[in-house]
Amino acid sequence: MRVRISCRLLSVALLTLFFLTTESDETRLLLVTVATDATDGYIRYMESVEHYGLNVKVVGMGEEWRGGDVARYAGGGHKINMLIRDLAEYKDDKDLVIMFTDSYDVVLLAGEDTILTKFKDFESSLVFSAEGFCWPDRSLADKYPRVVLGKRYLCSGGYIGYAPVIYEALTSSNIKDLGDDQLFFTKLYLDNEFREKHNMKLDHRSHLFQNLNGAEEDVEVKYDGAHSWIENVVYGTQPILVHGNGGAKLRLNQLSGYVPDKWTPDKGCITCDVNSFSLQGKADSEFPEVLMSVFSTKPSPFFKRFLERIAQLNYPKSKISLRLYVLNEYHSAHATSWLEDIKDDGYKNITYISPDSQLSESEARDDGIHSCVVSDCSNYFSVDSNVMLVNKESLRMLVEQNMTFLAPVIMKHGKLWSNFWGALSDQGFYARSDDYIDIVNREKVGIWNVPYVTAIYMMKGKLVKKQTPSYTSSELDPDMAFCAFLRHKGVFMHMTNRHDFGRLLDTDSFTTDHLHNDMFEILTNQVDWEEVYIHPNYSQSLNESVPVDMPCPDVYYYPLISPQFAKELVEEMEHFGQWSAGKESHEDSRLSGGYENVPTVDIHAKQIGFEEHWLQVIKSYVLPVQLRVFPGYYSHAHSIMNFVVKYNPNGQYLLRPHHDSATFTINVALSRSGIDYQGGGCHFIRYNCSVRDSPVGHTLMHPGRLTHWHEGLSVTGGTRYIMISFIDP
Repeated sequence: MRVRISCRLLSVALLTLFFLTTESDETRLLLVTVATDATDGYIRYMESVEHYGLNVKVVGMGEEWRGGDVARYAGGGHKINMLIRDLAEYKDDKDLVIMFTDSYDVVLLAGEDTILTKFKDFESSLVFSAEGFCWPDRSLADKYPRVVLGKRYLCSGGYIGYAPVIYEALTSSNIKDLGDDQLFFTKLYLDNEFREKHNMKLDHRSHLFQNLNGAEEDVEVKYDGAHSWIENVVYGTQPILVHGNGGAKLRLNQLSGYVPDKWTPDKGCITCDVNSFSLQGKADSEFPEVLMSVFSTKPSPFFKRFLERIAQLNYPKSKISLRLYVLNEYHSAHATSWLEDIKDDGYKNITYISPDSQLSESEARDDGIHSCVVSDCSNYFSVDSNVMLVNKESLRMLVEQNMTFLAPVIMKHGKLWSNFWGALSDQGFYARSDDYIDIVNREKVGIWNVPYVTAIYMMKGKLVKKQTPSYTSSELDPDMAFCAFLRHKGVFMHMTNRHDFGRLLDTDSFTTDHLHNDMFEILTNQVDWEEVYIHPNYSQSLNESVPVDMPCPDVYYYPLISPQFAKELVEEMEHFGQWSAGKESHEDSRLSGGYENVPTVDIHAKQIGFEEHWLQVIKSYVLPVQLRVFPGYYSHAHSIMNFVVKYNPNGQYLLRPHHDSATFTINVALSRSGIDYQGGGCHFIRYNCSVRDSPVGHTLMHPGRLTHWHEGLSVTGGTRYIMISFIDP
């Protein structure tokens, strides 16, 4: 029986055999890329190249790019023409394997031996990467050979072949600089004669090249000790590079926080300190200079506290140029008072931009950028008034990390809401990345490349001067416009959660309707509220080894709220001013029955919109002490009578004996005994025991019914205020 073999098939077999059999043991790999600018993506690419010790040739660095905006339109022919020029010297080197890759959106994942072995397994002279989209000419889709499993269409972002074949492909026809390089190679692949001549193949199942566009969910990061890599879980392959082509660049940015060998569960962040330095022990003169722009664009809670935190940052003031932007009248007085306090602290210079400037938020932020450009600043640090920088070393640690763009991860206390997005939706808004929760909860600690940052970040001055980021957009909020600008420029926005820097305040519900608005923030910003308004010695009441004071039988006495809270609550009540008639009348329309058995001159917390907030105080800070001193009773912090009582000799100055309509009562001192008032106190008749001269912020807690018949002792001078709650009536 005769077997007929066509001349074309024979030539393919012979050519393939030629390269495979004439290969010497000196087969070498040359990695080739085209890059005209050292972008963040290029730097990342080169770091991965150096990690594996690959020999690389960079074509076009410093040249003008004439291939068009390939991120938006077809183009890239200039790439081919530069390669023809710079690879001519290798056109006859049959021992050389050339692998071309893009660089701005590529990360290498293997060394030379692995790459060459995987390439030879294809038994081909030229292999291109593959993707699931036929681009830029969809009409050519049906001309592609059918594929049973894998991606069908050619992608020009990565290919590998013997140097003579590569050069032959590049010079197979002419292309203009604005022509499309992918279309150029597509037509070459669809040319049966050329494809069969060189046994040209596509890497359908990502043995070599992993293109992410349309395949973002096909890959997972895998770990082994100190090593991390990418695996295509659909095909069970381990590619030698990952390419964030098309719209998949953000996915690549996320993956590049882990590969190659950057983060593993065993070792954590392996490369985090590669570029960092330490300022410990350095003289002030050796610290890099920082231009700090502080922004208050709208009223926010605890603004005074925020400014105090800024002033407490442990960084030489002589190295800080401070710019304070206050764009709202509400904080204007706070700002001028603070500036007066710090004027002699030694800042290099201080500039205040007040609400009189009439700047919009985007204009103010652009002005901060401009100030960095004109002053040739070394580092630009931007921080908003919704950031509470608890860690005094925050500024120093950001400087020491020594990155082009770096922001600390901060979040709202007890919530997953943070100052960054791990991913973007198709519309450019928030989307949750698969590692977002691990990052904000610090289950994974390291440095992460993210698409959106707000509230606080540091940029190198050289980045600011080169790109001049803008916050101005007719369609986007200033922070979104800023991040979109940087993404378009290829600037990587990195976040670090290596340290606990502080927290993000919740400002969405903050209002300026009250005299002391921070006092109403316990429901939204309880940690910051506690720092200001809970007594500094409160925690000792929870220490089981320290007994709670009991001045009378079953009357317990402990510090609860701060003097500042007491002062502000009194002022808030006097500002409201609608005190009840007290002993002059038993009628009280505020009560469900309209009758008060033991009337006092008072204002209810509900009247000033504070009842819900005060009930949270009871739940969070009273009940833990109650459970300790009255064990076995579990309260639900239910109270419908929460009110401030006012005693003075010219009005109601005492209270007749009575029981409280409560399971237990708290009586909180809001005035200074001997200073604000004289006399007063609470007398427990059954035990003939009195408690007088309670310090501001201390509370009496006692049973309300049956056993603790009591009376209010006469106030002989001044005015005494107390806060009363009848709990579990």
